[in-house]
Amino acid sequence: MDEGRARPPLDWSGKAPFPFTRESSIRLDANGRFFHEGSPVDHPGLSRAMASWISRHPDDGRWVLENGWDWCYVTIDDVPFWVRSARVEGGEIVATLSDGTEERIDPRTLTVDEGGALRCTVKPGARLGPYPAKLARHAQLALAERLHESDGGFVLSTDAGDVPIGRA
Repeated sequence: MDEGRARPPLDWSGKAPFPFTRESSIRLDANGRFFHEGSPVDHPGLSRAMASWISRHPDDGRWVLENGWDWCYVTIDDVPFWVRSARVEGGEIVATLSDGTEERIDPRTLTVDEGGALRCTVKPGARLGPYPAKLARHAQLALAERLHESDGGFVLSTDAGDVPIGRA
């Protein structure tokens, strides 16, 4: 591939010179695992790449995978991104996401869902962002020593002070 060649702009119209659909059988399940045609995507590098391609269609807002050359619709059962690891630095959470990127998360975006899982928002600068994310068990456990109950709710202690965690 010629690295110096510019990529053509993506055609979001879904039109192609041959019978074609942008629908796909790719699915990200509620546990953060990709499937294609019902089979799990087991290769960690491919899963990470697919996570890095998640975006929203600019016209209809549906979830898509877009790699800069092409795109297709994808089904996302719960959240598009997962926080794989987390630590508190100062008044922020430093998180490694399912796409392999590291991001600083505002702890005020944390919520707890009905199942007790922590959720947040990530990628505020992304097209049609920010996007919802869910903390994987490992990431949630990494924050456990800084979580406590207060007035019937939960609070995250940061170096900048306590941050109440809302309900999702």
